Amino acid sequence: MTADVWLPIPPDEIEGLPEGPAYRHWDGEETYPADPADCAFYVVPYMKPPGVGVRPLPEMRSVRVVQTLSAGIDHVEPGLKHLSAGVRLCNARGVHEASTAELTLALILASLRGIPDFVRAQDRGEWLGGGFRLALADRTVLIVGYGSIGAAIEDRLVPFEVAPVVRVARSARATERGPVHPLTELPDLLPQADVVVLATPLTEATRSLVDATFLARMKDGALLVNVARGPVVDTKALLAELESGRLTAALDVTDPEPLPPGHPLWNAPGTVVSPHAGGPTSAFLPRAKRLLVDQLNRFVNREPLRNVTLTTGA
Repeated sequence: MTADVWLPIPPDEIEGLPEGPAYRHWDGEETYPADPADCAFYVVPYMKPPGVGVRPLPEMRSVRVVQTLSAGIDHVEPGLKHLSAGVRLCNARGVHEASTAELTLALILASLRGIPDFVRAQDRGEWLGGGFRLALADRTVLIVGYGSIGAAIEDRLVPFEVAPVVRVARSARATERGPVHPLTELPDLLPQADVVVLATPLTEATRSLVDATFLARMKDGALLVNVARGPVVDTKALLAELESGRLTAALDVTDPEPLPPGHPLWNAPGTVVSPHAGGPTSAFLPRAKRLLVDQLNRFVNREPLRNVTLTTGA
């Protein structure tokens, strides 16, 4: 195989790449490393501004695989219309589960135990003692979007002695830990939950899923945690609940994003905001490299690829 492979990681830093393809390093720079028309396997640069990763797609007339290094593919979908039929789009399932699940637990614990209040008090040199805080133990946690990341979140919740974890996905299924409920049952499940974790991909079905009606079904004092995508939540509706003090929130993603200076979410009561930090950790690079080596060996040897989310023209 002599076709080009575009990688956002320097190929000499990835052990185990198969021989045959011509590897080109491109991480979103203005200048391309080669003619995009010769690229057969394109790995989309990770964590770049909107539009960067899709910019070469109209010129990639020979591409057969588009591989993201993110769990979500929504940032790539606008460019798929430029591709010929039969191009496989693959996501990074297996890369982000550990990091995203860690951050989810960190956000839950920080919110329930009041860690931001302690940090601000430390800045003032104030001992903020007295009073009880909420524990994660005995809380009912509802996970909306029970894929590989949702399952990894549950793995880390179990040792904290939570009350039953409630799982929700697009459609019902059974797991070793218990049933996964369909999205249609959410209205009946929301009032049970002390913590609602959003880990769903952004699709037309999940855009603004968390609207005023969804939030109104949550119990008083419940915590909403979003590690999915900002547009899954109606920001205006969430702000109304936060400013009333009825709900609290921990948000790793927002709409808009990045959250601009002066936006009311920055100062909303009971709100913790992290800057889309779920994926970029020390755990990312080794897992991303393993995924790329596996996928490219499969590609060169004409074996089935992993993580195919859609095929253009299908």
